[in-house]
Amino acid sequence: SFPSLKGPAEVPTPAPPFRRVDIALSCSYLAEDIKGLLRALGGSSSEHPATLVLRGISVRDDGNLDDLTEYQVPQENPDSSPIVFETSAELVSIPHAESLLHADCEGEEVNCEISPYSSHWAPGEGPCHTSWFMTTLRLSSGISIVLVLRGPHCSSQEEEHDVTLHPKLRIPMSKERTLLTTVEFQSSSHNTSLHMHLGDSVTLDCRFALAPSSSLSSLEWRRQHRGSGRSLFRYQVGSTGPTAQPNVHVDVKELLGSGDASLSLEGVSVGDEGTYICLVSTPLHQAQHIIQLHVAAPPRVRVIPEVVSLERDVMITLTCNIAGYYPLDVSVRWTQKTPEDVKEIPLSNTRFSSHRQSRDGTYSITSYLSISSATAQAPAIYSCHVSHVALAEPIFASSHLKAPEQKGLEGLVGSFIATAIFIIALFIVLRRR
Repeated sequence: SFPSLKGPAEVPTPAPPFRRVDIALSCSYLAEDIKGLLRALGGSSSEHPATLVLRGISVRDDGNLDDLTEYQVPQENPDSSPIVFETSAELVSIPHAESLLHADCEGEEVNCEISPYSSHWAPGEGPCHTSWFMTTLRLSSGISIVLVLRGPHCSSQEEEHDVTLHPKLRIPMSKERTLLTTVEFQSSSHNTSLHMHLGDSVTLDCRFALAPSSSLSSLEWRRQHRGSGRSLFRYQVGSTGPTAQPNVHVDVKELLGSGDASLSLEGVSVGDEGTYICLVSTPLHQAQHIIQLHVAAPPRVRVIPEVVSLERDVMITLTCNIAGYYPLDVSVRWTQKTPEDVKEIPLSNTRFSSHRQSRDGTYSITSYLSISSATAQAPAIYSCHVSHVALAEPIFASSHLKAPEQKGLEGLVGSFIATAIFIIALFIVLRRR
């Protein structure tokens, strides 16, 4: 039998194992007078330093986690130390946990804000109801995470003397003087700002997860732009189906199955630019993510005429048509270069038309350059350079200015020389006779 030509079978690389770690983040606790009505009325600021400790978060172990240890709560006076929120994520997983864990090492900034969340509570709970908190995490890379935390249930029983209330929040705290909370609802988006070209297709990321005791109530996508807003997609659980605008799509099956509430846009137009809001609601809570969609279209540039001859006592006008760009701001400049020039020389004798907007929302403008035959040098190349936010680098189009035709003058000189030679020859012949 013939030997096998196959090499040894490749052993698939095993996936990195998972490990549970604590993630501690420095935060700001914004009291109700910051987030609520008193702020609108000019109330005093009430912001306190806080620490969010996500306990036992499952992350991929890439071999660099050996130095991590369990977070130890500082033994300090709660009156002067940061408010420590110890948070369990056993019911709901934390999205983008690796990014949160390695933020410092990768040079990312994490903005963390915790505020009290006004939620409905069950009848009969009395004035001492379960506390809820909203945590918003924003990473400089564009990731946005919202966590709804269930806090400890304070007791209205005066005889329970063993319960210690936090001096600032007046809710029960643990023996380590921390606030024990549980993630009941999380939502996230991996990019809060997108830049797309005209005609592209794009997906606005929005995802969520709920504790088993909670359920999705509704999803709505809205767009706001220049002071006006409209609903693009809305789905109410239990309804016959979603209501959606043309060219937008949310996969309802994925929404209900995996919590993927992402919105897809086909053929992005100028009219799709704006602020998109993903609003996920449960019977008790709401969480939203704001995504900025920026639309851009690069300009097309053409100079006419492309070739022109220099003539005496004539003013030449070159026209640079710049069309199909968005947004409005565009930079145009003209240059001249002759064979003797080392680099292009900027020109200033230009004028512009007004901006024009087409049906698709893009803009166009025309620039004119006047060239006088009295001062122009030929041959030369005149270029129209255009810069725009949709371009990686400026683009240009050129016109070639040719030197004046010399055929007529050369013929006249030749005839003069020939005539002079003939006359001289005739004079010599006649003189000899």
